[in-house]
Amino acid sequence: MPSLDSFKARQTLNVGGKTYVYYSLDAASKNGLGDVSKLPVTLKILLENLLRAEDGVTVTKADIEAVAKWVDNKGKVEHEIAFRPARVLMQDFTGVPAVVDLAAMRDAAAALGSNPEKVNPLIPVDLVIDHSVMVDHAGKGDSFAKNVDLEYERNGERYAFLRWGQSAFKNFRVVPPGTGICHQVNLEYLAQTVWTAEDDGAEVAYPDSVVGTDSHTTMINGLAVLGWGVGGIEAEAAMLGQPISMLIPEVVGFRLDGKLPEGATATDLVLTVTQMLRKKGVVGKFVEFYGPGLDSMTLEDRATIANMAPEYGATCGFFPVAEDTINFLRATGRDGDRVALVEAYAKANMMWKHDAGQPVFTDELALDLASVQPSLAGPKRPQDRVLVADAATAFKTALEGEFGKAGEVAKRVGVEGHNHDLGHGDVVIAAITSCTNTSNPSVLIAAGLVARKARAKGLTVKPWVKTSLAPGSQVVTDYLTQSGLQADLDAMGFNLVGYGCTTCIGNSGPLPEAITKAIVAGDLVAASVLSGNRNFEGRVNPDTRANYLASPPLVVAYALAGSLQVDLNLDPIGTSSDGQPVYLKDIWPSSAEVAAIMREHVTPEMFARRYADVFKGDKNWQAIKVSGGQTYEWPTKSTYVANPPYFEGMTMTPKGVEDILHARVLGLFGDSITTDHISPAGSIKASSPAGKFLTENGVSAIDFNSYGARRGHHEVMMRGTFANIRIKNQMVPGVEGGVTKHWPDGDVMPIYDAAMLYKDAGTPLVIFAGKEYGTGSSRDWAAKGTNLLGVRAVITESFERIHRSNLIGMGVLPFQFRDGVTWASLNLVGDEMVSIYGIADIAPRKEMEVEIRRADGSVVIAPVISRIDTANELDYFFSGGIMHYVLRQLARAA
Repeated sequence: MPSLDSFKARQTLNVGGKTYVYYSLDAASKNGLGDVSKLPVTLKILLENLLRAEDGVTVTKADIEAVAKWVDNKGKVEHEIAFRPARVLMQDFTGVPAVVDLAAMRDAAAALGSNPEKVNPLIPVDLVIDHSVMVDHAGKGDSFAKNVDLEYERNGERYAFLRWGQSAFKNFRVVPPGTGICHQVNLEYLAQTVWTAEDDGAEVAYPDSVVGTDSHTTMINGLAVLGWGVGGIEAEAAMLGQPISMLIPEVVGFRLDGKLPEGATATDLVLTVTQMLRKKGVVGKFVEFYGPGLDSMTLEDRATIANMAPEYGATCGFFPVAEDTINFLRATGRDGDRVALVEAYAKANMMWKHDAGQPVFTDELALDLASVQPSLAGPKRPQDRVLVADAATAFKTALEGEFGKAGEVAKRVGVEGHNHDLGHGDVVIAAITSCTNTSNPSVLIAAGLVARKARAKGLTVKPWVKTSLAPGSQVVTDYLTQSGLQADLDAMGFNLVGYGCTTCIGNSGPLPEAITKAIVAGDLVAASVLSGNRNFEGRVNPDTRANYLASPPLVVAYALAGSLQVDLNLDPIGTSSDGQPVYLKDIWPSSAEVAAIMREHVTPEMFARRYADVFKGDKNWQAIKVSGGQTYEWPTKSTYVANPPYFEGMTMTPKGVEDILHARVLGLFGDSITTDHISPAGSIKASSPAGKFLTENGVSAIDFNSYGARRGHHEVMMRGTFANIRIKNQMVPGVEGGVTKHWPDGDVMPIYDAAMLYKDAGTPLVIFAGKEYGTGSSRDWAAKGTNLLGVRAVITESFERIHRSNLIGMGVLPFQFRDGVTWASLNLVGDEMVSIYGIADIAPRKEMEVEIRRADGSVVIAPVISRIDTANELDYFFSGGIMHYVLRQLARAA
């Protein structure tokens, strides 16, 4: 870790008889940097990162001084810095294409005459396989075993590829399927809070930090590890030694006071925080939590709040090191010497929680925890919180307004072959799932206690509800089993279905055929209730149009009630075995009951045992054969992994960029177009372009698997880009799904088909959209697919941070309208031709113009701003993308 050390920050720290080198903020302050004690802890971590990496090129003395001046300017510092994370975290949906790209880069390196082994992670990378298990089987004792068998059957090619990557690349570890969700494995095992590395014979200690190819990487901020989600493209560059370019962020302080009231859960708290911060507006900012309310919160509660930073729009939601951090590290079986180092380092380097005084923040807001009430969020967005007390009324309002079903509140449809019917708002999926809540024993134990009390009263889940339990780690099974709560959950149909991210990402599996038929026949607004973090349109299941986020105990409650039209505060949730009405308050556990079970049954030994051989895997994983050497032997007939075309014709010198001339419009989109709308996700329909491709390649519909499972194959993925069943292209008003009009003929067709016709004609493409384009998970295929469809530029009212960066990483230009202009105010209909001149002279945040020629020949000029925000991003764009930039650097160094 070479450092010029302009401020003589390099010092030593003795802990438990061992000496560590560290970069002291106090020493830097005294040696000319000035007082930095009032910086938020997140900024102190960035400052330490710069002090340690100062090389005079990527990190200069001026960069360090800019962070130190942050307090005087309250975060209004327009200065670019280069951040070097300690490590990278990936899950398999986003990780497979990243490893595919690394394998392709090795081939490209060889073609350029360079050594393929130069393409190798330079910092530690962990990939956790957690996104591939699907809930095909649920509600029975053998559901888990059957789902595992199907998972390996479907994903054999992908898993063989990942096993090759584990053996071919250095600094690359794979956590096999069936272990847990990447964020929970990170929280319980991988993260260390303070990292160490050898440097010139000394062991250097520094803050653990991580970027991940999943947006909920932010969860680890609950353990005082600075981390956030990036696209797979950005993550690959970080793996290969490239710093992450970023502007010094604004930091919003969030003060917590008081204590959660009886009956409120961590989920209710995070939904409240999410709503508050979305309303505040924190996109692209850091959020740092402080205040006396932290003393009443567990580490798991903090992690729950940190997890949902993407939902409230922040880059991260950070909690500094505190006593509970140390206690959690001990409780999860971390090495004693490391735990001692964490405490000593945090106190020595100004990173312990804010006891002495509040730091300076860009802006602030506060919450009294005592005001938090039981809540859900839905029916379509995680920030749309509704109190449980108001949920039934709110659903009926949405049914009439948002879903256009006025007068249908009492509508029921018979279910073929069953003695029950189905209506609007009936809960057909109740899933305890997702990284947000399954890491938190308090809410999982509460769910078990609701099941136990309901079981004791003879209650049963409604017959139309598909129930499932997908814990975030095997430790959850240990404490639920040891406490006897798993048996109670099983009795309610919440049997184990797998360890991984299931319903929250659309891996909910099919509903019973009769239920689907009833929903379709009645055009019903069926509902799901899940303990997840995402409920966007079309995400959870094609058959559920209303999707609500809720705590695990509320998931069980709604499975018992069976409908969003049931008012859980006033209506009976069911009838007991002796014929008496049972209300939610009758089966809701007290916080004392939950705490007692946690104290007795959640032990450090569980964590130590479960993570002792975390990389070994089960017999299925061990049986996978590994083939290939330093470059991968791409299977010619695979429909799961393929060598992507990004590097075809690549030369050591980048080709010059060209102006965009006479481009056609591929899509006109409204506000809040998410990466779920853009990126292929969920099931693959036989009639879709991707389905047709698979059929033509001998894959039967039953073996299509999901888009997520096939992210390593560009031919499948580009066909699924913009193919979401709920996306609305305003070029074809009134129609949902991935269609567009092809001009000049005006024929309506799938977006992929139109893009290929334009490609054959040599016609470039542009996309127009509204506000918050690209919200949601850091899906690199939202950018890769856009590139492969031939889109040269995306012009919007605003972008979400990660997707904007990913577009540049794939060589696609992001532009933002100026002066309140929108595509709607320009009266665009999609038959226009678009030209953008002067691209060779583009610069960060440069004001430019878009020439739009209407079908009648008239021309309108739209003012825009280049959303290439930094000099590094400019370099990536002129190189053709971030991978090309890195590969050329590696090839020259060979």
